[in-house]
Amino acid sequence: MAQEEKWGALAGKQLTEAEFQRFSELIYRQVGIFMKPEKKELLNARLGKRLRECQIDSFQEYFEFISRPDQRQREFLKFLDSVSTNFTSFFREVSHFEYLKSHVLPELTTRLAGRELNLWSSASSSGEEPYTIAIFLNEFRTAHHPGLRCRILATDISTKVLAQAQAGIYPVEQTSKVPPEILRRYFQKGVGPSVGKVKIKDELRRQVSFQRFNLMDDFPWHGEFEVIFCRNVMIYFDRQTQEKLVKKFYQCLNHGGYLFIGHSESISTISHDFVQVEATTYKKV
Repeated sequence: MAQEEKWGALAGKQLTEAEFQRFSELIYRQVGIFMKPEKKELLNARLGKRLRECQIDSFQEYFEFISRPDQRQREFLKFLDSVSTNFTSFFREVSHFEYLKSHVLPELTTRLAGRELNLWSSASSSGEEPYTIAIFLNEFRTAHHPGLRCRILATDISTKVLAQAQAGIYPVEQTSKVPPEILRRYFQKGVGPSVGKVKIKDELRRQVSFQRFNLMDDFPWHGEFEVIFCRNVMIYFDRQTQEKLVKKFYQCLNHGGYLFIGHSESISTISHDFVQVEATTYKKV
């Protein structure tokens, strides 16, 4: 069979229920994402792209391929990238950043008296969230607290989006919610072959440290952060995974620290020790 016919035939293949279950269990074990039955077609399409890229004939063969020890740090990471959802934008759910600037930062800078603030964007995707945090920190610093020292850690499971985040280059559409004066202050407009793109200015990029991290792993931090953002991630987890994750966030926050979750999320139905201070903002007291 010619290569074109071979991959054309593959394009028409469908995951069996057993194969879907097998991949779903692997995804759940590794990254905590619960694949509902209605996600079968989505998984089928995304895995189909990986099969064609790897020139593998079947879903069964691909599963065995990514299970090999020599593929754990190569194709396996690409497999995780393919099943991750990474929709985001600058100034998304902006009320969180406004609350950070108007309530959280004034309180923390007063209470911590010159100590460095540590903030964590725990599902940073392609970087829009941590860079937005950095922008609001800079605006607060300029207006109220010139000596403020901050460290922003940004993590994600996907190596692909982390590479984009570190480069700091985005389609201009991603900045549609950014006020014009902020856009001029922190972004460079692309020219020539880069028309239609913007780049984060180096001064802002240096304020964010990116690294790969799996939220299902043990956290190496204890009482280290003042602020954690984990937005629009827990909607992909089941209740048991959500509860474990929220408890880990609680442990790695300092007393008086804050946790921000997505506007479409809630932790009201799980056991936790946070105090709710806003609709999707919680405090460790």
